[in-house]
Amino acid sequence: MRAHEIDFKIVGDDIQLVEIELDPQETVIAEAGAMLYMEDGITFDTKLGDGSTPNQGIMGKLLSAGSRLLTGESIFMTHFTNSGYAKRKVAFAAPYPGKIIPINLLESGGQIIVQKDGFLCAAMGTKISVTLNRRIGAGLLGGEGFILQKLEGDGKAFVHAGGTIIEKRLNNETLRIDTGCIVAYEPQIDFDIETSGSLKSMVFGGEGLFLATLRGTGRVWLQSMPIRKLIQRLSPMGGNVRKESRSILGNFLED
Repeated sequence: MRAHEIDFKIVGDDIQLVEIELDPQETVIAEAGAMLYMEDGITFDTKLGDGSTPNQGIMGKLLSAGSRLLTGESIFMTHFTNSGYAKRKVAFAAPYPGKIIPINLLESGGQIIVQKDGFLCAAMGTKISVTLNRRIGAGLLGGEGFILQKLEGDGKAFVHAGGTIIEKRLNNETLRIDTGCIVAYEPQIDFDIETSGSLKSMVFGGEGLFLATLRGTGRVWLQSMPIRKLIQRLSPMGGNVRKESRSILGNFLED
């Protein structure tokens, strides 16, 4: 099924929304609860699955929806359709401060791998499924876990992430990244986990025990503020514990 050709506009700076303009009978799919506003003429329906395979039987839809539970998402997706006779708009907002990334799946070979809670919305015809990290070490220690989302199709998809977004293009290169800061990457990129250095570096360096490693040729998207880091900093003890630990370690090393 070919994806609907939707037009869009990203609005805002630190807390963004994406405004989708639909022609008559065009549809956009989104995570349940992501809609911010919609104009008159837009109708919506909550369904099992993404609608990319309209002839799929009820068991197939249940299996597809059930797999979404593994990512912590709702088993339902909301389909927004322009049922009027003129262009109409519907907007979706990210659930926490950050940026929204528009990705043309056709430019990424028809497929992209996304962190498990990163999908926001996409053109009708986009297939959203669960994929497992091929390496057990990367799955258990990588900050994003075993379970990732795979977006497939030939249309536009929108991914959200925390803080500032950085797009890197690797050309047979290796990039080492703080675990949890990976938002999405093209499927030909190899994702693994490595130790962050010597024992002293791992214990006193403040960068954690492991780093994510991306190798190959293709695009990757990184976030400067994963939601887990934001929660840690906002927690009553999070900031103080880290500052005290650093000062104690600093004094110890100076002595």
